[in-house]
Amino acid sequence: MELVRAKQIVSTPSSDVEVQFNGVSVWIDEIHDNGKTATVHLRGLGEERTEVGIEDLEEITH
Repeated sequence: MELVRAKQIVSTPSSDVEVQFNGVSVWIDEIHDNGKTATVHLRGLGEERTEVGIEDLEEITH
């Protein structure tokens, strides 16, 4: 995923955009200042957060 698109998704509070990391649906919580990583957590399953590379995120279009 590109940084600009990740920022758009995060800035839209009611966003229903599906984003996946390694084939698993996640919510993007925060884009880090380095512009290369983001904090995400699994959709619907707990609050455990993980730092991942933005380039490893994939927007799923239906």
